[in-house]
Amino acid sequence: MHDRTGYEVGYDDAGDVQIIEGAAREDVPELTGSELQGGDGMGCHAGASEMKAAARAAGKSDILDQYAADYPQGPHDKPQSMCPAFGSLRVGLRMRRTATVLSGSACCVYGLTFVSHFYGARRSVGYVPFNSETLVTGKLFEDIREAVHDLADPALYDSIVVTNLCVPTASGVPLRLLPDEINGVRIVGIDVPGFGIPTHAEAKDVLAGAMLNYARKEIEAGPVQAPAGGKSDRPTVTLLGEMFPADPMVIGQMLEPLGLAAGPVVPAREWRELYAALDCGAVAAIHPFYTASMREFTAAGRPIIGSAPVGADGVANWLSDIGDAFGIAAEKVANAQNMFVGATKGALAGSQIKGTITLSGYEGSELLVARLLIESGADVPYCGTACPKTPQSEWDRQWLEAHGCKVVYRASLEDDLSAMEGVKPDLAIGTTPVVQKAKELGIPSLYYTNLISARPLMGPAGAGSLAQVINAAMSNKDRMAKMKDFFEGVGHGDTAGVWEGDPNLRPDFRAQHQKKLDKQARAAAAANMI
Repeated sequence: MHDRTGYEVGYDDAGDVQIIEGAAREDVPELTGSELQGGDGMGCHAGASEMKAAARAAGKSDILDQYAADYPQGPHDKPQSMCPAFGSLRVGLRMRRTATVLSGSACCVYGLTFVSHFYGARRSVGYVPFNSETLVTGKLFEDIREAVHDLADPALYDSIVVTNLCVPTASGVPLRLLPDEINGVRIVGIDVPGFGIPTHAEAKDVLAGAMLNYARKEIEAGPVQAPAGGKSDRPTVTLLGEMFPADPMVIGQMLEPLGLAAGPVVPAREWRELYAALDCGAVAAIHPFYTASMREFTAAGRPIIGSAPVGADGVANWLSDIGDAFGIAAEKVANAQNMFVGATKGALAGSQIKGTITLSGYEGSELLVARLLIESGADVPYCGTACPKTPQSEWDRQWLEAHGCKVVYRASLEDDLSAMEGVKPDLAIGTTPVVQKAKELGIPSLYYTNLISARPLMGPAGAGSLAQVINAAMSNKDRMAKMKDFFEGVGHGDTAGVWEGDPNLRPDFRAQHQKKLDKQARAAAAANMI
């Protein structure tokens, strides 16, 4: 070991390496935000407006216009949630005999694959890397096409999904020029840019809609595969939106007295399920934001039914709408309503929730959960969803507002936090930052995605599914207060922790950095005006 000035410990001769030092130049101007992204400003951290403009210039206007119509952003620039491409990636990874290939910045692909495997993906994600040269020259598209040809083995796959992330979309990589099929393997190319798709929930619809479009054209062209379990001898209702595995079975039980059966769930788990989904009598939009998918069902002549059989009122309304869609006799519908509405009320009576709850999330089922909580006895003054307002959620909105709940579509994090801080509920249900803030305030909280949406909701089985976990969480209020008192005075944010003296905040550094940010913002605004 060497004893060298400036080195506490040395294990080798690395400290002896000569460092080449250059002289600082005084004539170099300060770079603007656009220049820091790369010569054209189109690096993976370029602003959404710059990337959107580049995508339009590269020939992606039709796709962006369709996304803007399908997934309107509303009053907020963009809700705060995870990368939207996670939604479409998750749909592809859950399908049997389907390969998934991503084209995007390496950091994005790493994050998406990490999250996917964290949530239980058990297969590899393909990745086609690129650099500035292959992106600009078009070599990236050639690399994608070569990768797809290498993957297209009909013994292994029914389909291959290729997804453009932000940078390839902004650069106009033309996935539409990929062949529709190779060796009998279907090729589905989609663009899922963060500047065009507001939430990961809606990105599920992007892929589901693209697959339904492909399957519908196959049906129009000639005979297709029958469902693995055979074709139902009764008219079916296709269920649109991811849900707890037991929910389709419960819905099937409610449909049986009407002479109907539950059809496949879309997003599907196997390609041939798409044919059965299109071969239905009606579509139940359990999640009401699957706009592209509903467009395909409408093109196939299938009626769309909104809301879901959640809670006693929801069961009665939904069964009535199903009866109307299929032209079922009113007496038959009434008998089914009496059977399942009564059972749902009984389950609700035995699973009461007493307390005030604020609810928010980005999965798309928030309004359904809010209705169930209110029918369970809870006071829910606020329900925020990152998803948009659609005709299929209108009955839910009207019901909630009639019961004193404010519904906010495209809710931002600030909306959710403001509601929680203003109401000071007995329980806050929300996204990770909402739960974090609630715990800081000593308010019991539950993460919506893992602890609430991953539970049965439909009919009598779903009526009592939330009470146990919610009542248990609300009973922790005293414990949360004790924890808050215990940690009182340890600081907040960048002053968190135990300090021997006062934290060195250096407001002069903050002011200097803020000036740089303001200067960059003025430069960007001036560039946009040119």
